[in-house]
Amino acid sequence: MVKIFISAHGRFASGIKSSMGILWGNTENITAFDAYVDERSIKDELDAFYRTVAPEDQVFLLSDINNGSVNQTMYRYKDRPNTVIITGINLMLVLELVSRDRISPQDLDEIISDSRAMLRVVKEEKQKSAEDTDFF
Repeated sequence: MVKIFISAHGRFASGIKSSMGILWGNTENITAFDAYVDERSIKDELDAFYRTVAPEDQVFLLSDINNGSVNQTMYRYKDRPNTVIITGINLMLVLELVSRDRISPQDLDEIISDSRAMLRVVKEEKQKSAEDTDFF
């Protein structure tokens, strides 16, 4: 099973999990931890998360900022079995991760590339003529 632990500064992590609930429905394999909003520590939450991980599970630790404090804490867990740390996350990345049963290194490269492609400046599209427009 793919298991995901998302942590970020503020309420970003729970926001992503909430959005996943709307878009995907089942979020039982996603754990979200909002860092620095109360006295709980990332390390304690990661330790609790790993108590739920089976040896055959693939684990993805997701953080908001590379080399940020959340990411640095996750880095201590990089040598755990089947663990991958990904930083600079977006909703598309999480959607792709939860939609798969197993993720190969090649799959992960593709998922990250596709997720990056979702980040763009949205420009006004050229006006279509009446002939180009589909009517229902």
